[in-house]
Order: sequence, then structure tokens, then C-alpha cells
Amino acid sequence: MDKASHTGAAAPGGLPALVDTHCHLADERLRADAAALIARADAAGVRVLVSVGAIGSIQTDRDTVAIAERHQNVYAVVGVHPHNAADCDQRRLDGIRGLARSKKVVAIGETGMDLHYQHSTRDAQEQSLRRHLRLARELSLPVVIHCRKAEPIVAQIVREEGLPPAGGAIHCFTGSTPEAMRFVELGFYISFSGIVTFKNAGTLRDTACLIPEDRLLVETDAPYLAPEPYRGRPNEPAYVALTLGAIAKLRNAQPGALAARIMANAAALFGFSVPHP
Repeated sequence: MDKASHTGAAAPGGLPALVDTHCHLADERLRADAAALIARADAAGVRVLVSVGAIGSIQTDRDTVAIAERHQNVYAVVGVHPHNAADCDQRRLDGIRGLARSKKVVAIGETGMDLHYQHSTRDAQEQSLRRHLRLARELSLPVVIHCRKAEPIVAQIVREEGLPPAGGAIHCFTGSTPEAMRFVELGFYISFSGIVTFKNAGTLRDTACLIPEDRLLVETDAPYLAPEPYRGRPNEPAYVALTLGAIAKLRNAQPGALAARIMANAAALFGFSVPHP
């Protein structure tokens, strides 16, 4: 895996170089158009995409790795989503371990807990999270965590198991500021999605202002959670520019400087080299 560089880079046309740290290019709504989506992202200045499998069967992980291997600027994350935690048996974990041999796989996940939908039982989700944390440690990879209405439980499990030495990210954070700071203290990066642009997300915007700059990430979670003015439509990686712009405005930061810091954060976590201009 490449050693991360912390040098900023400019995208074509003078746009700040952006990274979408969490999208789902193998989702059935995006997979057929993945190449076009990647091209549109590049035109918007998105120079690096981290595509997550996890949802559904292991075929989604396989497709995610295949897309990453076809595109130089795309990296893959493999795992079992909390919704599918009941399927996280030894056979599935062995399959993920095998996929992680690809040099394009940069993290394990998204794992975690979702006590809003509870498509899998709480016990199944807890056990799956522990298995992912152990697997990430075994493979010397970071972990990507989905957490909804389960922040104290996830934090406690991480304390018990230990955050993998390679670190981790809480993706699409939606909890409170104290919960975010608790995760930062545990060593996590905090990633914000297009939700920060929603009119009813004032509390989350407050949190986005307070996360230390060296722990901040942005994402789309495409095809989910499109930011304003595209809310309600399928999301895509190009729209991460809108989320970055919104957070820069909230933090009274220059978009280019904040984009460079977030690119460096993502490179440090996922182990890729910052792209050259």
C-alpha cells in the first residue's frame, strides 16, 4: 500500500482536489453507470473515490473490488453491513479476507450497528462488529463503521476490542457532538454526508464545525442521501463538492484548503497517495 502524502493537489481546471470517502458504486442503481459516474466525479474535481461493498451478499463486495481494480482512482472497502449482520458467519468472513488480498482494498466495513431499522438483531450486529474489528486488526487495515442510534454501544465495543492500529472512520455521522468527540478520543475520523445541507440538520452542522480539522472527512454515501439541491434524487460522487462547500462555509474555511486537509486525512487513513496535479 502506498505511503500517504500530505501534499495538496489541484484538480483539472483549477478545482480543489476532492475525495469521496464513502460511496457505493456496486449498488444496483449505480453499477451499470459506474464508469460515467467516475468520469463526472473527476470533472467536478473528485480525484479519489472510496467505494464500499458490504450491502447485501458478498457479490456486492466482489463487484466493488472489480470496479476499483478497473479504475486507478477508486479504492474498495469490503465487509458486512449491520443490516446483514445475521449473514456474518465464518464463511462470509473468509470471503472478505480473500477479497482483502487485492491491493485496492483499503479498509474493512462498513460494519457497526443500526438500532433504528434493526434489520438484524442487536446481538447479531454486536457480534459482527466484534468480528470486523478483529479482522481489520489481523489484516492491518482500518475499519469503517456505520452507527445509527447506537453510539454509546459502539463506543463501548470498540473500547473492549480496541480500535485497529490502522484506525477507523465513523461514516455518515448523525449523532450528537459529545458522541462525535468520544469517537475522536477513541482515534476515529468523523465523516459527514449531504445530510449537513438538509434544513432540519442544524445540530449536525454545529457538530461539523467542532470536529478537529485533522479528524474530518466528507462523503456522499451515494446513491443515498443526496445533498441539497438534489435531495430525494439518486446521489453520486460528484456531489461531494456540495457537502465540502457547505462544511467550509460553516467552518469559515477556504474550500481549497479544507479540501486539501480532508484529502490528506483520507490518505492517512486509507493509505493511498495524494494524487498529483
